[in-house]
Amino acid sequence: MKITFLGTGSMMPTKERSAFSILVSHENENILVDCGEGTQRQLRFIEFSPAKITKILITHWHGDHVLGLPGLIQTLAASNYQKTLEIYGPKGTKNFIKKIMGLFVMVMEEKLKIKIIEITKNGIFYENNLIKLESIRLQHTTSCLAYSITEANKRKINLDYLKKFGLVKHPLLGNLQKGSPIIYKGKKITPEKATFIKMGKKISIITDTKLCKECFNIAKNSDILICESTFMANLKNKAAEYMHLTTEQAALIAKKSNCKKLILTHISQRYKESNSKEMENQAKKIFKDSCVARDLLIINTN
Repeated sequence: MKITFLGTGSMMPTKERSAFSILVSHENENILVDCGEGTQRQLRFIEFSPAKITKILITHWHGDHVLGLPGLIQTLAASNYQKTLEIYGPKGTKNFIKKIMGLFVMVMEEKLKIKIIEITKNGIFYENNLIKLESIRLQHTTSCLAYSITEANKRKINLDYLKKFGLVKHPLLGNLQKGSPIIYKGKKITPEKATFIKMGKKISIITDTKLCKECFNIAKNSDILICESTFMANLKNKAAEYMHLTTEQAALIAKKSNCKKLILTHISQRYKESNSKEMENQAKKIFKDSCVARDLLIINTN
């Protein structure tokens, strides 16, 4: 999976940080998590066509997470978008989309097919043979969801083992990858010895919440935890007041949830890029593999 941080700011965009948005790409899926103001422009910078987006996951309906959505919808409609745009979000999402469509004079909106799915319970809400999407409701000032995106496990060929049989390239390898034994030159080869399972990577995204058990549940065993860090540790009380997290709280989630890497984002406008190192150091005291995201940062899970 490839993760692109389109916007890493919080309520107000700054010169250094656009409003919150993340693009996760895997195989034929391009999943946009939130669509803050300026998201389309950020997509231009990475030369990514909005028409490639397959799903949009809305965490919640505060403006800094969705103000870019009307423009994106209009662009897709004008671009002859051929797929059905899937939009997932918390309860009330259908009503919000209806209001958006009613507020603006959309170009060719009747040509855009949109499927809206409201997520009303915790757990898996989408799964195919490539990925699994899960959500959990957080504790914020409005209904807000955290998401995890997990690759399916893959059966890989053990080439070193198959060389013993003189088998390197052959259509029969496809059967082994499906988990079925094969007969080659009179010898039985089983998938247990001739293949191995590569575990799929898990990305979890937590934004806009106070510290709660749900954070630990969704983050459990993540290869990459992307977590809001709106405030530094000295503003813990302010974070609690506005139901947000601090650098130290994000690191605590990563540590207790057995995560491999923590990326901090959703940074308050009060902090400059020069503050990133201090934020990173605060997190590293609790969870070593921590870093602060910047706009247009690209991370690959492999």
